[in-house]
Amino acid sequence: MTSPVDDGGRTRCAVLGSPIAHSLSPALHRAGYAELGLTGWSYDSYEVREPELTGFVERCDDRWRGLSLTMPLKVAALQLGEVDATAALVGAANTLVFDDRGRRVFNTDVGGLVSALRQAGTQKVERVGVLGAGATARSALASVASLGATTVTVVARDLGKAEQLRPLAEAVGVELITSAWTAPLPAADLVISTVTAGAVDDRADQIAESAPVIFDALYDPWPTALAAAAQRAGCTVVNGLDLLVGQAVLQIELMTGRSVRSEVLLAAGHAAVGTVPNR
Repeated sequence: MTSPVDDGGRTRCAVLGSPIAHSLSPALHRAGYAELGLTGWSYDSYEVREPELTGFVERCDDRWRGLSLTMPLKVAALQLGEVDATAALVGAANTLVFDDRGRRVFNTDVGGLVSALRQAGTQKVERVGVLGAGATARSALASVASLGATTVTVVARDLGKAEQLRPLAEAVGVELITSAWTAPLPAADLVISTVTAGAVDDRADQIAESAPVIFDALYDPWPTALAAAAQRAGCTVVNGLDLLVGQAVLQIELMTGRSVRSEVLLAAGHAAVGTVPNR
């Protein structure tokens, strides 16, 4: 079991998950600390599986200020402290903050996606298509509701899983339409792909033609077939790195009480994966 080893008295934060070696969170948060002049802060990564999560958190002493939580810990994280409204709504959390109120649990994925879309110039949407029906789709549904979405069409291989999104859709005031995986996407203002690499390569052109804005949750390797098709079609393209930056900006503010420019984190993310901005 991984333990929160001593870090020489520094104020501590970290990302937990399994697998964790690929995480960009250290690069993003450390860049934020450098920009803010937080020389006494550290941010590390720890391989932690779900059964180990509670024990890890309980061994964190008073030097700890925050944890970023990635898969497979986002549901278990809801048991770690006082849960904020967004995390409770979507049934997943990605941030744990230690402060004078105790342990508090947040979801910054929703706000991060909204921020990424707004940074790309998308201020309002009505019709949205979502590919996939997993955890990222849940955050996407809540995100687009805050941007004014009235109808969301979820295209999924497992329609039963897509139907599980209906209570959330009702809670945020969005009409949910579920559609078979092989069905073409209807015209929309925004399409969000939450599926794995290669899953939509054979229909990338059709998807890109269905909306002027395409969000692909992937970022490495980049561009994906969908992103390339969207760029050829003249779409605005938002990717998973934009989302990571948006949610990390919010995490840094929660953990440090300081705001950092998203451009600083975005540059660090591109440097870490060896890509260049697509806008």
